[in-house]
Amino acid sequence: MIDIPVLRWGKPYDSLEKDTVVHFDTGEELATVSLAGGGLIERDMRKAQRARDVLREIPPRDLVAMVKKAADLYMKEELPLGNGTQGPDDFVKYQSATTGLPEHMCRANMEKNHFVLTRMDEVLDALTRGLDLSILSAGYGVEERGVTLSYQAQSPVLGLVLPSNSPGVHTLWMPVIPLQIGLVFKPGPQEPWTPYRMAEAFFQAGVPRETISIYPGLGDIGAAVLKSCNRSMIFGGQATVERYKGDPRVQVHGPGFSKILLGDDVVDDWESYLDVMVDSVLVNSGRSCISCSGIWASRHTKEIAKAIAERLGPVAPLSPEDPESALAAFTVPGVAEAISNEIDQHLEEAGSEDVTRKYRGEDEARLVPRERCDYLRPTVIHCESPDNWLANQEYMFPFVSVVNCPQEKMIATIGSTLVGSAITSDEDFRSKLRDAIHIDRLNVGPVPTIRLNWLQPHEGNIIDFLFRARAYQEA
Repeated sequence: MIDIPVLRWGKPYDSLEKDTVVHFDTGEELATVSLAGGGLIERDMRKAQRARDVLREIPPRDLVAMVKKAADLYMKEELPLGNGTQGPDDFVKYQSATTGLPEHMCRANMEKNHFVLTRMDEVLDALTRGLDLSILSAGYGVEERGVTLSYQAQSPVLGLVLPSNSPGVHTLWMPVIPLQIGLVFKPGPQEPWTPYRMAEAFFQAGVPRETISIYPGLGDIGAAVLKSCNRSMIFGGQATVERYKGDPRVQVHGPGFSKILLGDDVVDDWESYLDVMVDSVLVNSGRSCISCSGIWASRHTKEIAKAIAERLGPVAPLSPEDPESALAAFTVPGVAEAISNEIDQHLEEAGSEDVTRKYRGEDEARLVPRERCDYLRPTVIHCESPDNWLANQEYMFPFVSVVNCPQEKMIATIGSTLVGSAITSDEDFRSKLRDAIHIDRLNVGPVPTIRLNWLQPHEGNIIDFLFRARAYQEA
């Protein structure tokens, strides 16, 4: 069994208190993980400036080259892990075994991480809008037009309070090391694998070990990271979003409430976009904040909901090793049942219908309980009005509400939307969508919500979060 230590600025630390990570379905013990304490983190963060100082000794272009080298190490090589090693195949198996994600989804997320790392120079060029990274490194510089620019790093390290539900979130912090800022991880309890493997790939590629710390633990450890780091990212539910909303030190990544909007000019041809709608809901088992949880149209909504339900209703749990497996397990007891009960409770509201019921098979329920885990089968809800409670909800499985709403009321009614895919050629509607400040990523045309362009910012630009532009003059 693997024994994974705390990582304190690159040095392993074996704590007395440990957690055992088990297979979500069989209960097999896979690893023991040393648990950090809040006091340990506060002590270690007194040395956080050292991480930035060491990285600033290496030119950004060299750090970019190291990150690109780390991409192949992460994807292909046997790397140290605790008291042993782990290759890419075992990485996928263990990640699947503890998160409940099917293995092919873990492999797809691994490929996504590799893609971003190998194109880090392009990603940074896009995020900085072509700024010479040496200006960020030095804190000031003169651009091509002769204008003096100055940027001040707001923290020597970035704290990361990570989830267990989807390994794809790691792409958000990958540009940080080339920006000469250290990393402080608090991994998700069921997903320690990516932070440790990625850190080791960085070290093997030449990134100094003293620039990265990893502190496994529970909620108190996440709170300690947020308290000790002047800039942090946290991933969580709506309660987490509300708690940290307005805190400039914390970038919160919560539910996406991502949607597809069918314009009046195309809605009569909705069948042409059925694949886009189905993929947006089902890919990655609906676990991403960019998974579609709402499809809005002014007419044909019952037919749209029925067509999607016909495609998604028969989808059932399969073995995580099965390449056709489309559903991830819920590994925390009681969560799936509570979600299913909440949906059923609100289905009693007039104007809401679970259209998938008759497509699951005779007497088949949404909730599929197992001895050590549970599954939720895809659910398509038809809502007669945006006023229905289920019209704007999001859950960690393939769930979507098809909402009947006049086009002229959509923008004002959809609420906060991380990804909005607007299928329309109506230029007036497009213009209003571009002006809508509650839509973060806007796709115009039949673009699945789950298709990302890595040369575009995701939920805010990490450069703006980590650096402050300021005036700078020399006499």
